[in-house]
Amino acid sequence: MPSRRPDSTLRRNGPKRTAVLAVGALLGALSITALPTTATAAAKLDNPYVGAKAYVNPDWSAKAAAEPGGSAISNQPTFVWLDRMAAIQGTADARGLKAHLDAAKAQGANLVQLVIYDLPGRDCSALASNGELGPDDLATYQSGYIDPIAAILADPAYASLRIVNLIEPDSLPNLVTNAGGTAGSTPQCATMKANGNYEKGVGYALHKLGALSNAYNYIDAGHHGWLGWDSNLTPSAQEFKKAATTNGATVNDVTGFIVNTANYSATKEPYVKVTDTVNGQTVRQSKWIDWNQYDDESSYAQGLRTALVAQGFDAGIGMLVDTSRNGWGGSARPTGPGPTTSVDAYVDGGRIDRRIHAGNWCNQSGAGLGERPSTAPDTGIDAYVWAKPPGESDGASQAVDNDEGKGFDRMCDPTYTGNARNGNNLTGALPNSPLAGHWFSAQFRQLLANANPPVSGSGGGGGDTQAPTVPGGLAVSSTTSNSATLSWNASTDNTAVTGYDVYRNGTKVGSATTTSYTDSGLAASTTYTYTVRGKDAAGNVSASSTAVSATTKASGGGGGTPGLKAQYKNNDSSTGDNGIRPGLKLVNGGSSTVDLSKVTIRYWFTGESSSAGYQTFCDWAQLGCSMVKTSVSAASPSRTGADHYLEVGFTSGSLAAGADSGELQLRMAKSDWSNFDESDDYSRGANSSYADAAKVTVYVAGTLVWGTEP
Repeated sequence: MPSRRPDSTLRRNGPKRTAVLAVGALLGALSITALPTTATAAAKLDNPYVGAKAYVNPDWSAKAAAEPGGSAISNQPTFVWLDRMAAIQGTADARGLKAHLDAAKAQGANLVQLVIYDLPGRDCSALASNGELGPDDLATYQSGYIDPIAAILADPAYASLRIVNLIEPDSLPNLVTNAGGTAGSTPQCATMKANGNYEKGVGYALHKLGALSNAYNYIDAGHHGWLGWDSNLTPSAQEFKKAATTNGATVNDVTGFIVNTANYSATKEPYVKVTDTVNGQTVRQSKWIDWNQYDDESSYAQGLRTALVAQGFDAGIGMLVDTSRNGWGGSARPTGPGPTTSVDAYVDGGRIDRRIHAGNWCNQSGAGLGERPSTAPDTGIDAYVWAKPPGESDGASQAVDNDEGKGFDRMCDPTYTGNARNGNNLTGALPNSPLAGHWFSAQFRQLLANANPPVSGSGGGGGDTQAPTVPGGLAVSSTTSNSATLSWNASTDNTAVTGYDVYRNGTKVGSATTTSYTDSGLAASTTYTYTVRGKDAAGNVSASSTAVSATTKASGGGGGTPGLKAQYKNNDSSTGDNGIRPGLKLVNGGSSTVDLSKVTIRYWFTGESSSAGYQTFCDWAQLGCSMVKTSVSAASPSRTGADHYLEVGFTSGSLAAGADSGELQLRMAKSDWSNFDESDDYSRGANSSYADAAKVTVYVAGTLVWGTEP
């Protein structure tokens, strides 16, 4: 029988980030090595993961650590999904891109992983992960999404960070298989193929981001059960080449490709190979493999890599494999080949991937965590990564009203009997799932229990159930206006204590491997309550220590430059129009010159809408607007009178003792130009002439030196 690609065309649903309250920085790494000593990279690395200490997203980490046994994996690095324009600046309940980069630097990380995911007409063959932009909104994608991301990443403050960009999951594979000629095709995909906006958008993203010396672009390449057939592999490589040479891009803008993004396909099938035969019959004839050339992601990645090089991509391109949910451990995991009574019995009895059909992509029952993130695990593979943060839903199991643009896809309904893309089989989806990107506790616990390799203490094979003793002697060693340093006596354990979790006012804010911790970013003249819990390698956690209180010093005592302060005047008396127009001055009342490039000012306000993006403008500055840089970030956590802040910095220059910056006339607007309600904004005042403003905060090298945060 000739090889074919059946109508059971596969795809998986791209998830959206779960937005949770920010917590303190947690340390995690793909591999621990000395960080580079230079601030910028002279040339791009062949594999950015070599020598990398990868950023652990504190938002995801906090959710994972809150689950039973979850602290055993909560220090793993996961990708940050920028799935809408508002995610760039941040929302009321999620930090933005700049805040993630700042958190990465605070962790001592040198690699941050991002998912670039907001194409026009996104996910044309699914509903659960549709996006905010229509099929023809290419210009908005370029100017309102990619350009702001590129601008933030280009900030010299982040030159020491390696930025890995996962470029647009699902987009180009959909053009290969779902844009006409198959039973799984959709009119939406046909539209995107006809207008070329997937290719133009991907090309633009590659070109803009690839121009950054510290950025590394990996294009999404589906998975073996989607593009692995003879009739799909070469056309896919050709489609990837077309996109990579469109809208200014070249193949040199591509570091590599990623397979299995947010999918469940096994990295390696140890007991079934496509070259196997049963009673003289090739296993490619089985219903599961269905004439595919590949049955796992490792072999698919290698085969695709060869096809890509043949199309003109660099011979040194690397592949990433998303292993976040493809471990398939637990009691259902096969321990050897299946029976040789037939090719179907052999394949079904021995395959690690336990899905009903390889076309099932939503919240799969029985799945487990896969290989932990690691560097260069195989030939041609740059890294195993966790692109899909474990515990974030693929989509809701029933229709849910929402303002996130997420539809209801029947592939997330466990009662649905399927369609042409999954061979009209049951979906295998877990019940009671929330919207895509929202935290799905039942799924996380299943992934932990079915992890392979197992996670100690999670039901995956660990036998240690004894928690460490309670840390004793918790004390406050020192305080500044924005930090408190704690110390305590070590816990003991039947095996070994691996670290400590620190809680502020009942919320986990960070972890330490020693018996001390400094909690920073605090408000001046404020009292906080702390406890500490010990933990071991099996995920066992002690009871909380005795609580201790710490009171920060008054503002100005934060260890920065004394005498530096902010002055403010209100340039717009209206509290309900579509702009916020603060006038600011930076005054140096100290005795030494200040390097302006190290100074930032924050004006705190409420944005009213969690989904709003923001625009910032310098209307006039005595220094010259070219010396002023502005951005909006989410306040994390939200505070009374402030869920965002305008941050003002300076590109260069100095401020002499006794001098001031002169007037800075600034302006903010929402991306949709809707009205603000400034009546409750923390930093807003009624004064129409400049006066000292304690509610406008000033920082030197990140340390609070003036004012009180909300």
